[in-house]
Amino acid sequence: MASTRKSSSADRAEPLAAAQRLLRSLDLRGKTIVVGLSGGVDSTVLLHLLRALAPAHGYALRAVHVHHGISPNADRWARFCRKMCREWSVPLTVRRVSIGSPRGKGLEGAAREARRAALAALRADAVAFAHQLDDQAETVLLSLLRGAGVRGASGMPALGRLGTKPLLRPLLEVPRAELLGYARRYGLQWIEDESNLDPVHARGFLRLRVTPLLEQRYPRWRQALARAARHFAEADALLRELAPAQRADRLRLADLRGWPAPAARLLLREHLAAHGLRPPTTRRLADMLRQLTTAAPGARVEFAHDGAVLRAYRGELRVERLALAATSVLGPVRWTGERRIVLPALGGEMRFKRVRGAGVALAKLQGQPVQLRLRHGGEWLQPDSRRPRRTLKNLFQEAGIPPWRRDRLPLLFCGEDLVWVPGLGVDARYRAGAGAAGLQPEWHDSGHATH
Repeated sequence: MASTRKSSSADRAEPLAAAQRLLRSLDLRGKTIVVGLSGGVDSTVLLHLLRALAPAHGYALRAVHVHHGISPNADRWARFCRKMCREWSVPLTVRRVSIGSPRGKGLEGAAREARRAALAALRADAVAFAHQLDDQAETVLLSLLRGAGVRGASGMPALGRLGTKPLLRPLLEVPRAELLGYARRYGLQWIEDESNLDPVHARGFLRLRVTPLLEQRYPRWRQALARAARHFAEADALLRELAPAQRADRLRLADLRGWPAPAARLLLREHLAAHGLRPPTTRRLADMLRQLTTAAPGARVEFAHDGAVLRAYRGELRVERLALAATSVLGPVRWTGERRIVLPALGGEMRFKRVRGAGVALAKLQGQPVQLRLRHGGEWLQPDSRRPRRTLKNLFQEAGIPPWRRDRLPLLFCGEDLVWVPGLGVDARYRAGAGAAGLQPEWHDSGHATH
């Protein structure tokens, strides 16, 4: 029979002590921490704690409120956060985001994705989230109900990453009830998000219908699930250590064929996770593996998953976001000396650096319009003066640039002369000589530069 004893005071995770434990494990002196502030009790307590601990640990504190515009109360929440931060002398940034299409993630998932993207783009040394023990337990439980593997059931780490930044969760061991008690002791004010108590949403259903029943029979269910998450995380780390090494952007199909099915499944899941994609269902994963491992050499294998397109090309699996996979139309774009030109239709931006003795000779760009255009077919380039001019098709094939990317690369023309192509370089006729003023174009596609 399960124990029904209530948690003793020794079992309780006190918010201040939990935050101090994590902060003591890091060197944050001279750094800037940004708190994701919703205005709810959890993030209000976190901001209050980190503000109090800042002098002892030597960091600067800021807050960011992400305005989704979903709730009719969204403007009121932003005003509340502004008022609180003004009273506490904490600089606050309010970021408005557009949710767009949920693409199968649901409104909650789309909002979470937009929120993380907004916070990842901030200039800061670290980001702090107010996830607590109840959040962790709910995350693990929902993952298990969706049939997740060890990675999906690992929950959230206390110290993780958000893009290139450390992501801190100082309150991850603290139950929600402890945070409520802390807020009341210090007379804090907070707002209530009505969606948290809506049983239509998965977490709202758990909080309203499921966890009260668990609480009656298993009062320490939160701690038990958090402990299970740590075990899953350890197992996941071991599996990844034992898996054959792979480049994050490449997965060889020969490895999928050469390893036993469990290892092949792990490899494919790791590859998708490296690209920020959710793991597919067991059936979907098996179907992907079947297609990738049984296709004849040169056969076209392509399928969509979680907002991306997966393709087999030259013995490797390539992943491309759907936003970039859509057919794009780009009319001629004139360059008039700008350092950068954003090309939303192509999912990237052109950057131009002034250099000496390299790149495109600036003197040769005079007198004719300089434009960015898409490939139309029949273009020729001579990137190597020791070799004859060749068609872009042949040069692309030799450089291993996949066919589906070739028609979305911005090409630099001077008049009707093709001057530069991403991944191929500058035409020999336009290359800057030693000591001459030059222009180095760069194509930045989803964070990757192509010269």
